[in-house]
Amino acid sequence: MELELVNNFITVLSSLFVFVIGIALLALLVIYILDVTQTKQAIRRNFPVIGRFRYWFEHMGEFFRQYFFAGDREERPFNRAERSWVYRASKGVDSTVAFGSTRDLSPIGSVLFVNCPYPTLAEDAKPVPPIVVGPNCKTPYSTTSVFNISGMSYGAISKPAVLALSNGARMAGVWMNTGEGGLSPHHIKGGADIVFQIGTAKYGVRDENGQLSTDRLKEMAAHEQVKMFEIKLSQGAKPGKGGILPGLKVTPEISEIRLINLGEDSISPNRHPEIDNEADLLNMIKKVRDATGKPVGFKSVIGAYGWLERLCEEIQKRGIDSAPDFITIDSADGGTGAAPQSLIDYMGLPIKESLPLVVNILNRYGLKERIKIIASGKLITPAEAAWALCVGADFIVSARGFMFALGCIQALQCNKNTCPTGITTHNKRLQKGLDPKDKAERVKRFAEQMHYDLNVIAHSCGVPEPRRLKRYHCRMVTENGRSVPLDELYPEETSPIATNC
Repeated sequence: MELELVNNFITVLSSLFVFVIGIALLALLVIYILDVTQTKQAIRRNFPVIGRFRYWFEHMGEFFRQYFFAGDREERPFNRAERSWVYRASKGVDSTVAFGSTRDLSPIGSVLFVNCPYPTLAEDAKPVPPIVVGPNCKTPYSTTSVFNISGMSYGAISKPAVLALSNGARMAGVWMNTGEGGLSPHHIKGGADIVFQIGTAKYGVRDENGQLSTDRLKEMAAHEQVKMFEIKLSQGAKPGKGGILPGLKVTPEISEIRLINLGEDSISPNRHPEIDNEADLLNMIKKVRDATGKPVGFKSVIGAYGWLERLCEEIQKRGIDSAPDFITIDSADGGTGAAPQSLIDYMGLPIKESLPLVVNILNRYGLKERIKIIASGKLITPAEAAWALCVGADFIVSARGFMFALGCIQALQCNKNTCPTGITTHNKRLQKGLDPKDKAERVKRFAEQMHYDLNVIAHSCGVPEPRRLKRYHCRMVTENGRSVPLDELYPEETSPIATNC
């Protein structure tokens, strides 16, 4: 009896196996016919069935290159060494390394710091003093934080990501920028200091016609956590292009916050229609500052720069109070969730060129003390942030550094609503992997470790705190293989240069 049952089972199993094989062969035949009859892809037409693997391997290569093939310092936009440092810092594990550096010190543009024979002792170290932004405003903003969270809109990133960033920023004592998507309840819930960004579509502060609303500005400024307002002229990864939020990310909540149509692509104008020149820019700054009583600045990618000269001249005509309270310098190194590759790859100046240029212009017109400089664009390690301080930045902001702190694996899925770590998706199943409470701790630790290591670099250079770093504390490798001090490479006293814009 038992033998008969076994034989019956084997017979059924064999029949099932034959059936499955038959179905598989039929499916292959159908795919074969589809491939040889289609005319859109030559590989599939010439190599039916197996040609499909080419596209699958090409897609999977995005994920496996970083694990199996690329060296620690080979990837773009961020290599494994950079990401690993952020991961270790955010997890609170040992961030030291052994044996020696894997960084090649010879490429042109490599940054080297000049250590002092008598570094700063622990007892001589000083805390970073507070900087007051907008001292002439009704409500100035005073902060000791050097490294802060750059603009990431709710919509481009998920609800748990915003909650984790806001809560982590509060615990670390740093600010976070809303991005152009407006102020959400999740920004407020975390308790962080907030910089409200006004994008070209005026999300969050627009009237029914899409124009800037004074009443809405006052409403946003009434939030005690909102400390400053930033007028976004352009963004590093896509200068000359407005923000892009794919329709599949426009949820009912985001639609309500931004006052846009549910499920439709949200594409901002490529500039503020009411800002045609430097006078218009100062008028906009005055309008926002008068309505809010809080510091107001602008964010811009630097390409052409003659307009900065004219801006400074216009400020001198109007008086020092007309100046923006800060300028955020984004660069060609910047990132985004979605942008044309032609802009990401080719538009704008990198931060190593644009930051010293802007600082020099402000110094030349005597405006550097009045206008604070915020540096943005791929500055996610202490060395990169210290370089920016040496050149003349007052603050550094980062978006992607804090995304790595949240657990980003650089899957390059930001624009597809399929982010595997739940950071840039509104798919509830994928968001489950991002625990806001745990990730807030990581955000906090990353910010704290960054400030700690900035002090380590400063003390090694012989100064008591990071904002005492100067250009002569840093060198850059040039064409002949020798390094040159930044104060020679970027002299602080330069004459005006004629430009075409």
